[in-house]
Amino acid sequence: MKLLLLLSIYSHTQQHDTTILKNLDSITVSTYKKNSAGTSLPDVSGTLIYAGKHTNQLLLDGSKGNLAQNLARQLFAQIPGLITWEMDGAGTQVNIGVRGTDAHRSIEMNMRQNGYNTNSDLFGYPENHYSLPLQAVQTIQLVRGSAALQFGPQFGGMMNYVLKQGDSTRPFVFESEQTIGGNNLFNSYNAAGGTKGKLTYYAYYDYRHGDGWRDNARFDYHAYHANLQYNFNDKGSLSFQFSRMDYVQQIAGGLTDAQFAVSGKQSFRKRNFFQPKINIPALTFKYKFSENTKLDITSNALFGERNSVQFINAPNVMDTINTSLGTYNPRQVDRDYYTSFAAEARLLHSYHIGSVKSTLATGLRFSTSKTKREQKGTGTTGSDFDLSLTKAYGIDLHFNTKNYAAFAENIFQLTDRFSITPGVRYEIINTDLTGVINNASSAANYKGNRHFPLFGTGLEYKVNSFSQLYGNVSQAYRPYLYASVTPADRLDQIDPSLKDTKGYDVDFGYRGHFSDMIRFDVNVFYVYYGNRIGLLTFKGDDGANHLLTTNVGNAVNKGVEAYVELSLFRVFHAARSANDLRIFNSLAWQHGRYNSTTINNAGVNTDVKGNMIENTPDWINKTGITFQHQGLSTGFLFSYNSRSYNDALNTAHSAAGVTGVIPDWHVFDWSFDWQLTKGYHFSAGVNNFTNEKYFNRRITMYPGPGILPADGRTFYITAGIKI
Repeated sequence: MKLLLLLSIYSHTQQHDTTILKNLDSITVSTYKKNSAGTSLPDVSGTLIYAGKHTNQLLLDGSKGNLAQNLARQLFAQIPGLITWEMDGAGTQVNIGVRGTDAHRSIEMNMRQNGYNTNSDLFGYPENHYSLPLQAVQTIQLVRGSAALQFGPQFGGMMNYVLKQGDSTRPFVFESEQTIGGNNLFNSYNAAGGTKGKLTYYAYYDYRHGDGWRDNARFDYHAYHANLQYNFNDKGSLSFQFSRMDYVQQIAGGLTDAQFAVSGKQSFRKRNFFQPKINIPALTFKYKFSENTKLDITSNALFGERNSVQFINAPNVMDTINTSLGTYNPRQVDRDYYTSFAAEARLLHSYHIGSVKSTLATGLRFSTSKTKREQKGTGTTGSDFDLSLTKAYGIDLHFNTKNYAAFAENIFQLTDRFSITPGVRYEIINTDLTGVINNASSAANYKGNRHFPLFGTGLEYKVNSFSQLYGNVSQAYRPYLYASVTPADRLDQIDPSLKDTKGYDVDFGYRGHFSDMIRFDVNVFYVYYGNRIGLLTFKGDDGANHLLTTNVGNAVNKGVEAYVELSLFRVFHAARSANDLRIFNSLAWQHGRYNSTTINNAGVNTDVKGNMIENTPDWINKTGITFQHQGLSTGFLFSYNSRSYNDALNTAHSAAGVTGVIPDWHVFDWSFDWQLTKGYHFSAGVNNFTNEKYFNRRITMYPGPGILPADGRTFYITAGIKI
């Protein structure tokens, strides 16, 4: 009550202030005196509009959790409702989803780095195999479902990693972080950057190695990046960027419930390996014609591979010597090859219609993607990483997609407090697929051409100088994947009228801050997920049962997301100091349920209306507390998820552990950071320091199948220098 009264009094004193509105490029300032990392994006930044949208911006620094291992539950702790899947401590992939979307390799997120896409094949196979070292990241930007108008698919929204740039005041700056930890973890991050004349550069190399917490889980990871930017003048710049990531990871495989009850560390797969290779060259051009008009042009390519060699079977089937062969059974080899190109042009222009100030953001996009998929090849009987074949691939497919899109959004600043931002996007998607399936005995041929508009509107009302109401409703879509139009065998059929998954995302919230004492963002949301794709059983003319891939129904997720951060020192001590005690709570309640949906269950079409959406717990909560004294800080994080299911049938138990309930779980993390002197720091931490035994993922495919246990107690120690 006292806090509400204080906010009310402060609001009243600000009502008669004269406010002059001007769009400025956003900047980020980081000092050790302020450890808050969660903010929203400005209404306008560069050539992008965020007004009326639910957004998050995370500032990364040395005290922001365990950056060396890309630990998602710590990194995204201040974003309410974010689902993170934990399957190993390597940090080689980040699995995130929101509001009922699939978190597997962030497949329903529009993932970007410095503004350009990193998804392997955005329209056919949008898994994000690319992962980068978080020490290289300056900020992370997240826009929820309303991002569909400016960025395109997916339902989960857009996440953009903004990388560090070279120091603008010095010609050469070197930084290095060396990390060791449990299970033979070693990570070495080294970077250099600076500015000489009109040239600014930044480059890094990261190497990570470890044995993993589970048996048979070792990994070797490499990542490289270089950015060379030429500044013509204070109006324009041209930059060339190149990023590469590759790793080889041993896959420990899944467990049954009985096996997990004995030990989550154990593994019964020592011959399974996974290897992605991703290369991303990019070219960006920025030009400011005037204070009112800006242009950004970005083009990038992606060349990559996704390779695996595995003994694939349920976890209760052991990988042992075949007595008739005298060796292990042959492994299965699967390979994908990705080649894509995209170009985006964005223009922002501010203007007046009478006394009404407006800001228009418009743009065009073209992309082309080619994926070659080779699967079900018979590999060797060995135990090392070997992609050699002893028998040809059973599936050999070629996927091609071309996409054309145009969008426009406009902020109409109707008063000095109230704005409305309508928008539209038009998509054209042309897809074709050719090849063979069913042990190369059946031809596959599919073509699909789709075009459709997407509409949305955002509202924003500035209650006072430190808080605002916002709301948004936007249509969104998820293109059907290549797997959806590829029959598994000749008894499967594809619905010729198969549609993309379409729906809409609604947000309404209140956010703001009071000085440096409190920061908050509370919103309600409603997501309609229409035309979900699944399998139905039908009897064909031959009298046999067939599986039809079609649109099976709809799902709805609604709920509340709330974030509040409080500085106790600022509340009780008016004078600023180098000391602080900050607490935050990131809470989400959601009710994700199927609505009028029928799916195939062992040959029977089953109504799943009212069932929980897969991997969508009702409650997600994270609470953190950080104490800071000058250059020293230490903090604790508590994470909790309520139970969920990994299939639409909400299966409680299965003998193989492939489907079933995911019990509620909680975990505690501790972190410590010490800025010794200028340019030197030391950090350490213990992840899951109470050694909780839990899992938050069951899976029916790679890298399982079965239960994928989360890591138990681990530690890390980091020494860093920047000179």
